[in-house]
Amino acid sequence: MDKTVTVLVERRVTHPMYGKIVTRSKKYHAHDEKNECGEGDLVLIEECRPISRTKAWRIAKLVEKARAA
Repeated sequence: MDKTVTVLVERRVTHPMYGKIVTRSKKYHAHDEKNECGEGDLVLIEECRPISRTKAWRIAKLVEKARAA
């Protein structure tokens, strides 16, 4: 997947019946024109026209690079 990154979006919601806070997650394929994003980076994505069958998002901004271990 050249010029494509998979972005994991996690959100915390309250369970409607039990009231417990649970984490919901969803993965999006986003277009990365310069191939500058790596694993663990924090990015901002925005919706755009469909670029491929699964890709309708683009990287708007690279917020923070991942720290080297």
